[in-house]
Amino acid sequence: MASNTVAPVPSDGVDSARTPDSSVDAPLDDPSPDAGSDDPQDVAEDPTDQIPRPDDVTRRLALLWDPPAPPTRGRKARLTLAEVVEAGTAVAQEVGLEALSMRRVAARLGVGAMSLYTYVPGRTELVDLMIDRAFGELDLPTADAPWREGLSRYAREVWHLYQRHPWILQTNMWRLPLSPHVLDAQEAGLRTLVDTGLSAERVVEILGLVDAFVRGLARAAVAETVENDASGMSSDEYWTSMSSFWADWFDVERYPVMTRIWEAGGFDTPTDPFDASLDRLLDGVEMTIDRAREQG
Repeated sequence: MASNTVAPVPSDGVDSARTPDSSVDAPLDDPSPDAGSDDPQDVAEDPTDQIPRPDDVTRRLALLWDPPAPPTRGRKARLTLAEVVEAGTAVAQEVGLEALSMRRVAARLGVGAMSLYTYVPGRTELVDLMIDRAFGELDLPTADAPWREGLSRYAREVWHLYQRHPWILQTNMWRLPLSPHVLDAQEAGLRTLVDTGLSAERVVEILGLVDAFVRGLARAAVAETVENDASGMSSDEYWTSMSSFWADWFDVERYPVMTRIWEAGGFDTPTDPFDASLDRLLDGVEMTIDRAREQG
């Protein structure tokens, strides 16, 4: 983030470096280039004043970073914000994010839908809080962890998070909320690579690659789980049911490379495809780091 530095103006509007007798040439009440100006246009403006702050955005961010404290006086509130967020998460776990509504959350809590608006302005803000709560479960790598150990832990933690909360994958992952725990995760991920000798751009690129890898494989795994539940048939059972294809329809002359790899055992499923693929990805990152250090 670029910073704007404004030179301080002496409080009396006079150049503090003048000689003792310079007041003869430039009386305090005479206009001079060094004197302060009362014109508002000449006063340096705080650049942050120019940042747009729509009310809905301000309200959304404030709820994430400075949520209202429970009242200490008067009648005790029936619910807490944490309970509303927990209920929203439970509903999303059961029916998916697309079916999440304030009415469903209220029904789970045994209150009227309108009462929820005392705690959150709407569904968008509730989902922000649900995502932040979920990311708070991550056991992130420490700052002193070696880069590969740290990045591997980061990837596995996010992978398991998506398994526990598959509804997160139904959100726009390019627009995750700017919330404390989401940014904590990004900070931890970047920290694993920042001192490896890679450029800042390459650090961001590699973390994005790891995130995309985890997210893509998680989506595939979640879709497989949904299909298993809907069909009552496991993946192994499905492919066994399709085994006649290989005898009746597969043409080894049309697909010679596929045949060669199959005969060599290349399509044998590893015990843990996520770990195996992550290791290959980290091997590539290691080569990139080694090359950067050699050139550095």
